Amino acid sequence: MKIAFFSVLKEYQEFFNNSFSKDEVFCFEEKLTKEKLNQIKDFEVVSVFVDSIVDKDIIDNLSNLKFITTRSTGFDHVDYQYAKSKGIAFSNVPVYGSSTVAEFTFALILNLSRKISEALRQLKEGGIFEALKNIQGFDLDGKIIGVIGTGKIGKNVIRIAKAFNMKVLAYDLYPDLNFAKENNFEYKDFNEVISVSDIITLHTPSTKENYHLINKESISKMKKGVYIINTARGELINTEDLILGVKEGIVGGVGLDVLEGERDFKKGDKIAFFEIPNVIVTPHIAFYSKEAVDRIAETTVDNIKGFMSGNLQNLVK
Repeated sequence: MKIAFFSVLKEYQEFFNNSFSKDEVFCFEEKLTKEKLNQIKDFEVVSVFVDSIVDKDIIDNLSNLKFITTRSTGFDHVDYQYAKSKGIAFSNVPVYGSSTVAEFTFALILNLSRKISEALRQLKEGGIFEALKNIQGFDLDGKIIGVIGTGKIGKNVIRIAKAFNMKVLAYDLYPDLNFAKENNFEYKDFNEVISVSDIITLHTPSTKENYHLINKESISKMKKGVYIINTARGELINTEDLILGVKEGIVGGVGLDVLEGERDFKKGDKIAFFEIPNVIVTPHIAFYSKEAVDRIAETTVDNIKGFMSGNLQNLVK
């Protein structure tokens, strides 16, 4: 059975090669594109990351394809419903970095709240320790954090927030009331959460229903000076509306690990947020700790071996 892995760093290629027969595994550092199809036309298994778009055209051009597995929790980059209609199974990695992404969320929050990046920039430009220009931060203690989405990552964000003595408000289509009681926080409707929060952090999947969840209308309802954090999916935020919100002074700071349309970015492309103060942008690395990536690789191997043995794991239905 031939297996193609895409977007695989060199240090993990050996792990995948050693997990299967050598003649079965083909690893590519690049993402899956139409240009790669000729190299894998007769392959039965394809493993991708979030930068690969597995759409109808890709699927139709792989006539021998039987199984797709994504090395991620989110799977909006795979047309799994179309794959399913063709009898192709699909799995993801449902749990690998719920604590990892939550920790990174607070790395962004702390960087912004204490203006660490700005202080470093000033120091590098020749500033002295006595100069405290525009780098006064604020305490998290007592601030209201609005958590949008309380799955595994959102829950870990709430636990960390509680350690900072923050007041938590949450929004979720399916609230976990037992967890709320155990951790002493309340669920409110979306508009109430965003209107009173000092910091809003997003932890929902990308769906048609929450596309541009953060937009001009929702930003207009927010507390002046609010901070917005997104380590989920870029499409949750209307980029132009967020930039306008910052420029108008409604949004006081932004921490983004994901950007709208990031899969289409090319080397050298200019990111608009770089021109705006009090904004931190990182290149989709919230998941990227050694422990989390190891778990992703191990679960992916288990998914493929389960498919090969007829014992499917982490199947997306």
